Amino acid sequence: MPAEEKSLGQVRFMTVAEVALMMRVSKMTVYRLVHSGELTAVRVGKSFRVPEKAVNEYLRNAYFDAG
Repeated sequence: MPAEEKSLGQVRFMTVAEVALMMRVSKMTVYRLVHSGELTAVRVGKSFRVPEKAVNEYLRNAYFDAG
């Protein structure tokens, strides 16, 4: 079994509402990020779940120097 498959059980998924709260944006903004492909998500029924790692990577890459 590949290491990637073993670690799937350890992935922490967040709801759109949790992501919005963490990023301090609206749920609609999170949906836009998911639909545009900027934020990775998994569809579960009619809702989305976002891996916590994807949120952290998005935020890490979103930083810019305004100086």
